[in-house]
Amino acid sequence: IPQDPSNQKCGRKKTVSFSSMPSEKKISSASDCISFMQAGCELKKVRPNSRIYNRFFTLDPDLQALRWEPSKKDLEKAKLDISAIKEIRLGKNTETFRNNGLADQISEDCALSVIHGENYESLDLVANSADVANIWVSGLRYLVSRSKQPLDLMESSHNTPRFAWLKTVFEAADIDGNGIMLEDTSVELIKKLNPTLKESKIRLKFKEIQKSKEKLTTRVTKEEFCEAFSELCTRPEVYFLLVQISKNKEYLDANDLMLFLEAEQGVTHITEEMCLDIIRRYELSQEGRLKGFLAIDGFTQYLLSPECDIFDPEHKKIVQDMTQPLSHYYINASHNTYLIEDQLRGPADINGYVRALKMSCRSIELDVCDGPDNEPIICNRNNMTSPLAFRNVIEVINKLAFFASEYPLILCLGNHCSVQQQKVVVQHMKRIFGNKLYTEAPLFSEVYLPSPEKLKMKIIVKGKKLPCDQDILEGEVTDEDEEAEISRRLSEDFSREPKLIWLCRELSDLVSLCKSVQYKDFETSMKAQNYWEMCSFSEAEASRIANEYPEDFVNYNKKFLSRVYPSAMRIDSSNLNPQDFWNCGCQIVAMNYQTPGPMMDLHTGWFLQNGGCGYVLRPSVMRDEVSYFSANTKGIVPGVSPQVLHVKIISGQNFPKPKGACAKGDVIDPYVCIEIHGIPADCTEQRTKTVQQNSDNPIFDESFEFQINLPELAMIRFVVLDDDYIGDEFIGQYTIPLECLQPGYRHIPLRSFVGDIMEHVTLFVHIAITNRSGGGKAQKRGLSVRIGKKAREYTMLRNTGLKTIDDIFKLAVHPLREATDMRENMQNAMVSVKELCGLPPIASLKQCILTLSSRLVSSDNAPSVTLCMKDAFPYLEPLGTMPDVQKKVLAAYDLV
Repeated sequence: IPQDPSNQKCGRKKTVSFSSMPSEKKISSASDCISFMQAGCELKKVRPNSRIYNRFFTLDPDLQALRWEPSKKDLEKAKLDISAIKEIRLGKNTETFRNNGLADQISEDCALSVIHGENYESLDLVANSADVANIWVSGLRYLVSRSKQPLDLMESSHNTPRFAWLKTVFEAADIDGNGIMLEDTSVELIKKLNPTLKESKIRLKFKEIQKSKEKLTTRVTKEEFCEAFSELCTRPEVYFLLVQISKNKEYLDANDLMLFLEAEQGVTHITEEMCLDIIRRYELSQEGRLKGFLAIDGFTQYLLSPECDIFDPEHKKIVQDMTQPLSHYYINASHNTYLIEDQLRGPADINGYVRALKMSCRSIELDVCDGPDNEPIICNRNNMTSPLAFRNVIEVINKLAFFASEYPLILCLGNHCSVQQQKVVVQHMKRIFGNKLYTEAPLFSEVYLPSPEKLKMKIIVKGKKLPCDQDILEGEVTDEDEEAEISRRLSEDFSREPKLIWLCRELSDLVSLCKSVQYKDFETSMKAQNYWEMCSFSEAEASRIANEYPEDFVNYNKKFLSRVYPSAMRIDSSNLNPQDFWNCGCQIVAMNYQTPGPMMDLHTGWFLQNGGCGYVLRPSVMRDEVSYFSANTKGIVPGVSPQVLHVKIISGQNFPKPKGACAKGDVIDPYVCIEIHGIPADCTEQRTKTVQQNSDNPIFDESFEFQINLPELAMIRFVVLDDDYIGDEFIGQYTIPLECLQPGYRHIPLRSFVGDIMEHVTLFVHIAITNRSGGGKAQKRGLSVRIGKKAREYTMLRNTGLKTIDDIFKLAVHPLREATDMRENMQNAMVSVKELCGLPPIASLKQCILTLSSRLVSSDNAPSVTLCMKDAFPYLEPLGTMPDVQKKVLAAYDLV
C-alpha cells in the first residue's frame, strides 16, 4: 500500500484477499504438494524483457519433468527435466526479477524461480498467492533432493514418524483393541493433543472424512483418526518452513536445527547437544526423541514455546548502566495515581497505588487535603466522596514501594493541607517510611543528580521548599500545581499571579532532590536553576516548547528532570502520546494508568526493555554534553546509523471475536496493522490485506520494510483488527521496543484491550534488521552499487570558530571519509554476493556461505574449491575449471 505521509490513516485502506488456500484440503505432507502440482495450476511466467505471460504448469505423472502450455514451442521444448534443476528460490531473487520493469507490482511472497542447467538459467514464475508459491517451491525442492538420494517418504504418508506416533496414541486410547473408537472419544483425544481446536471443527472434519468414504457408521478407525489429526493440526506455513530448513525431509535432525538457530534465529554459541536437548523436550514421538529428530508437531510446539518468543530474554533483566545521573533516564510515571476511573467523577481508590506499584511505576502522585479528626486524606478534589486516609495509603506504598523494582520511587506531593495537618503528614511519613526517606541535602559541589544505583531503595519526595537562607518555621510558597494551572486557564488571565500556600519547615525539609520550581524560559533555567530543582509542564506547554525549541528542550533535560502531565481538558482521563515528550528527553511523562488503549500500550511496552525496573536509559544523543539532537530532524540522525526493519506477517492463531461485535455471528475477517512509533521521521503505519472469515489460522504472508533513523527510540505496535463494514474492531495488540526484537521466525503473544496476555492467541512473523535498505527499484539499487563514491554522504564537521579546536578536528576529516568508503564498499560487496547467491537483501553472511557451500560441492560430493588463508583472510581457490556462474560468485566473495 503506498504510503502518503500527509495522510497517516491511508494505511488502513480496506483490501481483501479471496484466496487463502488453493483448495480446501490443507497441505500437510510432501505428497499433498506433489498431487497439487500434478493437477496443475496457472502461473505467470516472467521474461527479462518486462513481459509477463500466463501459462498452465503441470508436473508429469512420473515426476520426471515440469511442463507448461500453451507454448509456441513443440511439446518437448516446453518442459524442464527435474534432473536439470539446480535450486529453487522463493522471492524476487534473480536478474530477471531485478531488471523487470513490472517487478515492483509483484509480491515478494508470490514470486519463485527455478534455476537450471550448467549456466544457472532461471525460469521465473509468479503464483496467485503465497500459498501456491510455497507449494511449488516445497514440492520442487523435495523432488530435486529426492533425485539425489532415494527417499521412501514419497511412497506413502502413512509410514512417517508422525503416523507411527499417532497410532500409538490411538492404540493407548482404544481400550478394547478393536482398532475403532467412538467419535466422541476421538474428538476428546484430538482436543487433548491440541487444546486450541474448537470441538465443532473436529466433529466437522470427521463428518467430511466419513462422507468422502460414504460410510454410514460414526465410528472412527485408526487411519481416519490419523488423517483428521494431520489435516486439523498441520499449519501449512510451519510445514513449508520445516521442509525448507530440513532440506526437504519431513523432520529436522540436530544439524538442521543448529543451522536454523544460527542462520535464521540469530542464536550464537549453539551446540549439537543443545539442539538434541530441544528435540528431547519438544518432540512428541518416542522414536523421534530416541533418534534425535523433530517432526512437524514437535517443531510447531517449539516455535510456540517461550524459547521462540519475539521478546529478547536478555532484556528481562537489567541490561542498562544504572550509574548515570537520574536525569539521564526515562522514569515510569503515573498521573492521579489514586484514580481507577476518570478524573471528573472517579472516587479515590487504594487499588490505584497497588496497580501502579506492581507495574513498577517509579513516580506516583498524592493529593493531600485536610481530613476530619486531624487526619489528612487523599481524594479526588472533583469528587470528595470516599476519601482515603493518608496514613493507609502511605502504609500500602511502603509495603509495595520496592515490590517490582529496587530503584528510587518519587512521590509527587500535591499539598493542600493546613500547616497543622502538614505536620501530621510528616509524622506519618517519617514513622512509616523510616530510613527509606531520602532527605540528605544536595551537594553544591555536584553538577548532576545522583544515579538510580546510588538511590536504590530510597523514597524521594517532590514538592515545594522554603528558602534555605531564612530561618523560619513556616512561610508562603507559590502553588503551581495542576489545579492552579487549570484555574488560571479558565480565568483566561495568564498573567495572574500564582496563588500562595503556607508551608511548614518540617514538610519543606523532607524535599531534597526534587524541589518544585516554576518554569519561565530556558535562558533563565540554564542560568539560575539548580540540578535538584524540577519543573512540571502541562501537556499544552510541553508541546509548544517541543515544537518551538526542540534542541533546547533536549539540552535542558540533560541536567534537569522534567515532568509532563496530561491536559486538564482530558476530562475522560484519556492519555497523551508519551512518545512526543520522550523524543525531547522528558523523563517523567505522567500517564493515566486507569485508561487502557494505544497510548498506555506504548508506555507499558517501552518500560519492558530494562528488566521492567521502571527506569530506561535515554539514547546517548540525549545525554552527551556535546551532542546535538532535535527530534524533528527529517531523516538521518547525526552519529546514528539508521536500520531497516523487515517484517513478514505470516499467520495468526486462534483470534477471539472482538468484544462488542454483535452483528456478525461467529466469523471475523482479520487484518494486521504494523505501527512504528519513534521520532516523527520514523512514524508510519502499514497493513496487510484482509483474510475472509478465518479466525483459527488466517494466512497473511505479506512482507513490509521500514527505515528506522533512531532505533533506540523506536517501538513497534502490532495490532490485529476485524475488518467490519461498520468500523474496525480491536482483536489484540503487542507493543515492543525495537531494541528488544529477536530476529527470525517468532510468535507474538497478543494482549487484550486492557493489556492482559490472551492464552493461545498469537501472530506468527519473521523479523530481520539490516543496515542497508534493500528496497526500491532493483535497477536503481544496481546502479547505486556501481556509482561508487560520487553519491556518498560523508560526515561533515562544523566549524566552532575556535582556531585551535578546528585545526585539531581538521585531521579527522580524511580518516572519516576513509571509514565511510570502507563501510559503503563492504555493504556494496555484500549486496553483490547476496544477489549472486540468489538470496534476498535480508540474508546474513552465514546464509550466503551455506548457499555457496552447497553449490561448490559437485554431484559426487567432491569439492570444487579449497579454503586457504591469504593475508589473514579466508580465500576460496578453485580446483580445476569452473562454470562462469561460480567464477562470478567467487569474485564477489573475494571482494568482500
